Amino acid sequence: MVQKEHNASHKLERGFDGPSMFGHPKGLMTLFFTEMWERFSYYGMRALLILFMTTAVIDGGLGFDDKTSGAIYGLYTMGVYLLALPGGWLADRLFGLKRSVWYGGIIIALGHFTMGMPGILSLFDPTHGDSNALSTLDTVSFFMGLILIVVGTGLLKPNISSIVGQLYHDGSSKRDAGFSIFYMGINIGGFIAPIICSSFAKIDWHLGFGVAGFGMVLGLIQYKLTAGNLEGKGDLSPAVTEEEKTSRSKMKKILFGIVVLIVILLAMMFQGVISINAASIAEASYKVIAVIAVLFFVYILAFGGLTSDEKKKVGVIAILLIFSALFWSGFEQAGSTLNLFAERFTDRSFMGWEIPTGYFQSANSLFIIIFAPIFAALWVWLAQRNLEPSSPIKFSFGLVLLGVGFMVMYFAAKIAASGDLAAPTWLLLTYLFHTFGELSLSPVGLSLTTKLAPKKFQGQMMGMWFMSVALGNLIAGLIAGEASGGTDEALAQMPGQYMQIVLITVGAGIFLALITKPIRKLMGNVR
Repeated sequence: MVQKEHNASHKLERGFDGPSMFGHPKGLMTLFFTEMWERFSYYGMRALLILFMTTAVIDGGLGFDDKTSGAIYGLYTMGVYLLALPGGWLADRLFGLKRSVWYGGIIIALGHFTMGMPGILSLFDPTHGDSNALSTLDTVSFFMGLILIVVGTGLLKPNISSIVGQLYHDGSSKRDAGFSIFYMGINIGGFIAPIICSSFAKIDWHLGFGVAGFGMVLGLIQYKLTAGNLEGKGDLSPAVTEEEKTSRSKMKKILFGIVVLIVILLAMMFQGVISINAASIAEASYKVIAVIAVLFFVYILAFGGLTSDEKKKVGVIAILLIFSALFWSGFEQAGSTLNLFAERFTDRSFMGWEIPTGYFQSANSLFIIIFAPIFAALWVWLAQRNLEPSSPIKFSFGLVLLGVGFMVMYFAAKIAASGDLAAPTWLLLTYLFHTFGELSLSPVGLSLTTKLAPKKFQGQMMGMWFMSVALGNLIAGLIAGEASGGTDEALAQMPGQYMQIVLITVGAGIFLALITKPIRKLMGNVR
């Protein structure tokens, strides 16, 4: 009896089942490296995306103008977050978490190799053959690759995080530490990817896209080889009743029909039967997302069967999601507006060597690796002294710090507008302040959403959080098309545009701080 109690107590202390490594489940390492290589593929490609689109055709790019490039960038990054919603739904009902991660990784790798296809073909045709045909192939493979990466990321990204949660027992004190280790993998991938992919892109753009896909393949190989570490986790429950079997069969048919319809529409687009204007689609999309979000909250508050206390908490979520979208619309300009600033207006020479533009995209991940433990320790230290700021105040810190970063860019833009190249330290300082803003807002937003959401709407509320991130990404792309200094007139206006962003973000942060007291009352017992 005593031995049984001891075993039960030991099991509770461990907080997980199965073999361990460094005090955590072995499966965590499997997911760590899978996610690291997935983020390697994403951030490596992200560092190249807008640069490739705006580079002249004669130099190997697509030759798009800034507005079109920014809109496509925004639609792409929006799609990555929006498709996390159906990706999670399909995993829960059709594929299971583990198979969704596997399928998603394969689709991502195919997307990267599709984007790299013109470069591979040119190896077999050194004269590059028909330049018009090659240009058409480049455009088609580029968009097909982007679509595949969006679909694959939508399947992989939300579900791999869910498996991490399943590795630990409910209430385990090690779960948070496990997620911290997992997120370190994200940032390691985000740090090394722009450096490696940009180096290959200096030789040929398509090699940069291809090596990003190669990283995903490495992640898939180790995922399969160490799959035994995830035994019993992330599996789909077998269909038992005839009703369940019929439902899954019907879902498979519907999914197949959707895929066929999308393929037909894409074929019509590439044949010119359907004309596409990326900027118009992007501008319409953010309005559609905003309307859907408003209607969702109206429906939940009016017909969700919530108590008065739950309605107040849902109202807080709605308020904070507005500020969240605003934050991400500024933060996510790192891969678009600020990436173009690094390319066009930054002195990248270093001891006779020109630093590839994409290298600057590693700064955020590096700063997170350095400062995330410091911020975590700071909140604990303040909490022990009853000085920890409330969650809405941390949100306001995030917005103000974002604005401070753009204030740095205001001065850098003044240098560029005068005809000189700005020192790289301007960009690095901007990324540092933006990272501080992210560490103040992003973890807090995720945690607060789960705490405030009514139990029966928790999944949907997390979906709305990701929708706010998607909306911010889309707006960031639209801003990039206007604030990138692509013409002499645009360059002259650039300092004023950065100052406008400063006023909006800092003003929003101050306003949120001022209304914190009534927000905290609505939050009830949540802090």
